[in-house]
Amino acid sequence: MALPSEIVARQSCVEYCGNTCYWQSDIDAALNKGYSLYQEGETEGSNDYPHAEENYENLPFAVSGPYQEFPILNSFKVYTGGDPGADRVVFNTDGEFAALVTHTGASGDDFVSCSQA
Repeated sequence: MALPSEIVARQSCVEYCGNTCYWQSDIDAALNKGYSLYQEGETEGSNDYPHAEENYENLPFAVSGPYQEFPILNSFKVYTGGDPGADRVVFNTDGEFAALVTHTGASGDDFVSCSQA
């Protein structure tokens, strides 16, 4: 029988985008890849991610901008091109996490905030 000190902490959902539950490690992986590309002046995919996120919807972001957006995939793999899906991690140009946003449930190309678990 495992003692409490031997129990390994399991990851759990921190945010929902639509019906997709993202763990902190998923968010960190997408943010790290997006910010790394931003720093290198490189992009992925035909939509050139990361790219500027203007926050036209006035969503509540945790840090001040300017902002970049990068796909976070519901397959839990790090985006390397192709279909970006509906969900994005938003970060500022200092690499600080701003928000998770999604096209799911939004009008047209707008975004809505994902919800904390």
